[in-house]
Amino acid sequence: MAIKYCGISVELREVILSSKPDEMIAASPKGTVPVLILPDGTVIDESYDIMCWGLAINDPENWLPGNEILRQKMDELIGINDGAFKEHLDKYKYAARFPEHSAEYYRQQAEGQLQMLENLLGESSFLLGNNMTMADVAIFPFIRQFAFVDKNWFDQCQYKQLQTWLEKILNMQLFLDVMKKYPQWHQGDEIIKFHEG
Repeated sequence: MAIKYCGISVELREVILSSKPDEMIAASPKGTVPVLILPDGTVIDESYDIMCWGLAINDPENWLPGNEILRQKMDELIGINDGAFKEHLDKYKYAARFPEHSAEYYRQQAEGQLQMLENLLGESSFLLGNNMTMADVAIFPFIRQFAFVDKNWFDQCQYKQLQTWLEKILNMQLFLDVMKKYPQWHQGDEIIKFHEG
C-alpha cells in the first residue's frame, strides 16, 4: 500500500514462500517478504524500512507524523504489533503447530493489543488521529490476518471501533488497487511494473 500511495514504480517479482527463488535468497538470506532492491544494489527487507524509504520520497497526505510525540507513539504501536502481538497472532493462526494451548488461549493473549487499539479508535477515526498514518498501514495487515482466523468471532466481538476501522481500510480504493493477483515470478519472465504512473 505504501509503495502505491507514494506513487513509486517498482519492478514486481511475485514469489511463493514455499518455493523461494534463489535470487531472493541471494538478495535477502532471511527469506521473508517484502524485499526491495534499490538501483544502487542496497537491499531493504523490512516492511517498516521500506515504508519509511517510500515516504521519504513522497508523502502527500503526511502519513509520517511531523510531530515528534506522535512519531514516538507511532513507533511504539508498531513495535508492540511487530513483537508480542505478532507472536500471539502466529500461534493463534497456526494453533495446531503449538498444541501447548488452544487457539482460544492464543487469541486471548492477543486481546490486550486489540483493546489498546480499540481505545485509540474510540477517540479518533484512525490510530493517531482523524487522518490515516503509517501506524494504520503498518498494523492493519496483522489485524486483517487476526480477524480472518475466525471471522465469525471477530465480527461478534466487543471491539466495535476496531471492526469499523478494519472495514474502512479494506474498502479503501488504495487497498483494493494493490490486491491484484500476479503470476509467480521466474527468471527470464517479462518485467511487471507495479503501479507505474
